[in-house]
Amino acid sequence: MKLFAPKETCAGERRVALVPAAVARLVKLGAEVEVEAGLGETLRESDAAYTEAGATISHDRRASLGSADMVLRLHKPPVDEVGLLKQGAIHVSYLDPFNDRPLLEALAAAGVSAICMEMIPRSTLAQKMDALSSQANLAGYLSVVLAAGQLGRILPMMMTPSGTIPPARVFVIGVGVAGLQAIATAKRLGARVEAFDTRPVVEEQVQSLGAKFVKVDLGEMGETKQGYAKQLTEEQLEKQRQVMAKHCAQSDIVITTAQLFGRPAPVIVTDEMVRGMRPGSLLVDLAVETGGNVEGSKVDEVVEVDGVRILGYSNLPGHAAVPASEMYASNLANLIEHFWDKDEKGFRMDPADELQQGCLLTHGGAIIHESFKPAASDDAS
Repeated sequence: MKLFAPKETCAGERRVALVPAAVARLVKLGAEVEVEAGLGETLRESDAAYTEAGATISHDRRASLGSADMVLRLHKPPVDEVGLLKQGAIHVSYLDPFNDRPLLEALAAAGVSAICMEMIPRSTLAQKMDALSSQANLAGYLSVVLAAGQLGRILPMMMTPSGTIPPARVFVIGVGVAGLQAIATAKRLGARVEAFDTRPVVEEQVQSLGAKFVKVDLGEMGETKQGYAKQLTEEQLEKQRQVMAKHCAQSDIVITTAQLFGRPAPVIVTDEMVRGMRPGSLLVDLAVETGGNVEGSKVDEVVEVDGVRILGYSNLPGHAAVPASEMYASNLANLIEHFWDKDEKGFRMDPADELQQGCLLTHGGAIIHESFKPAASDDAS
């Protein structure tokens, strides 16, 4: 079975789908691995490193896309490249399925089996394949590091002959994978950390990291099958904002991580709340790419409001492209190993498998995932 990893086409992206270590794992399975020339340039990985791991180097992207049995990417493919894939090929990457139906239709029409990395089930079995979590982990870490570098003060308390410097206060909103890593990182750097989430069940996790959990009585809450918090009512959002405003006003750094699966991110920190913060304080909006948790945040811009800066960096994992690529490549390798047929030396497609039911969107010339089938789409409209 031939696997091909092309270079990413998104401007500014430094991460890649395969690193040499992952290539070696796939070759050991019995796969024929091909990578586009220069794939690892952004990581300072030479073509020779990939060759030593067992890959062959392609200098003809179109031909390799057309001959591959499986294509491995990070970002979704350009629609004009979908037609290059051979019928029956398997394509694995992020696919943005809730916002790009034309791509799903193109993949189905081309007879491609499309596995969506965003839709990997959040289960114990699939944990090692969960790219959203692996990348969110890095985003949480980087949100604190980048904020600390721009704050203009230190995070830990220091007792010096000149006096005592109090610890910086960090407030994390949203205690998923990114939020937990942000809490842990801020604590390691010596900050005083508070956190809030609509799911009371995470209180113990917050406290285990040495942070204080901020309680807000929002009534009945829960989470989706994917592990995301359920969407709040407007009444619940307003009650939440009242408590958030108080804690934001006391904080030096506020990090927001709240996301809704397949929907725009909720606005949690309003303009009024931003203006209530101390001049010199910072907000980091990790949801800026899906609409933003902070009113006024802009993608890849630093917005200043009354002396308070809102950092809207996109693709935070890309700021640490080497470990981000290593983790994503490992997610792919784990997925392939799980479904590898040693006798046939190929990836076993099984739409009836529970894991594949969660992430296989197109197969056999049709959109087969329950959330995106034409009938489901028509009913929703």
